[in-house]
Amino acid sequence: MPELRIDPASGLRVIVAAERSERPGARSPVAGRPPIDPESDPFREGHEDRTPAELWALRPNGGAPDSPGWKVRAVPNLYPALHAADADGADPLDAGRGDPELFAVRPASGAHEVVVNTPESVSSLHDLGVEGLAVAMDAWRERMRAHEDAAYVHLIVNEGREAGASLPHSHAQLYALGFVPSAVARERERFTAYRDRTQGRNLLADVLQEEVRRRDRLVAVDADAVAICPFASRVPFQLQLLPRAPVARFEDEGPTGAALLHQVLGRLAGALGALPAFNLWIRTAPRGAEPFCWRVDLLPRLTQPAGLELGAGVELCAFAPERAAAELRSAQPPA
Repeated sequence: MPELRIDPASGLRVIVAAERSERPGARSPVAGRPPIDPESDPFREGHEDRTPAELWALRPNGGAPDSPGWKVRAVPNLYPALHAADADGADPLDAGRGDPELFAVRPASGAHEVVVNTPESVSSLHDLGVEGLAVAMDAWRERMRAHEDAAYVHLIVNEGREAGASLPHSHAQLYALGFVPSAVARERERFTAYRDRTQGRNLLADVLQEEVRRRDRLVAVDADAVAICPFASRVPFQLQLLPRAPVARFEDEGPTGAALLHQVLGRLAGALGALPAFNLWIRTAPRGAEPFCWRVDLLPRLTQPAGLELGAGVELCAFAPERAAAELRSAQPPA
């Protein structure tokens, strides 16, 4: 029987209709990704002149900016979504007297960066290996810290064309926003309300403890982090990675969960036959928020949103997270 589930952190309503996974065409094979042509790859080491001027790079042996010898490199986005200026954080609907400004417009100020995860022409975070992924995630943390004055810093990885990636070389994007997005503000309010109701407990820490106790949506655990298929999964095989001890901001010191993320990417590829296109983002605390806990969200692009999701804002997941977690627990990375 279909179930209506509410995500504890976001309050998002999701219909989990597991029977729909049996309908014809509900689960198509995942195609492998073609190799990248190194000569046409603007992010490859040695092609630094094909990108905007370098903002930052990890160069273990030193060297001049915009030259080879780097492991991770950050550059401005060539087609930025944000105007490179200080963001004032003002609400466009909060100015003046009387009637609100119906057609409010303000400059979209902030910063929009690309973080190139590796000098090699590879398309997947999994291809970086455990050590390379750890280096890349440390660099994400470093670039997020560089924008600590922003109201919110959103770091994403779009992997695969179906997920919106315009270039196949593995990279992340960072948006330093002058406002807190409504989805993040709603989570901040839920964390605060939960703390107040429970005499100081952390919402996501309690969710994690209960998921580990029940084990039916648990995918993998290591010394630093826990991976689950969330209770109110929005899409089939959605994954969340959470630190074992709650930490408000990903930018803070502590484990990044890189080894576990690499493991679950391999399990996802093993369960589906190849690694699907996916969207990944870091959910971190907005500026000034304390009762919070960072996490990594990963949504495979196995289905397309339709009229219910787009029109009513109600997600419909045709694959129970309990079944997805079971398949991922038994999966092995492809040889």
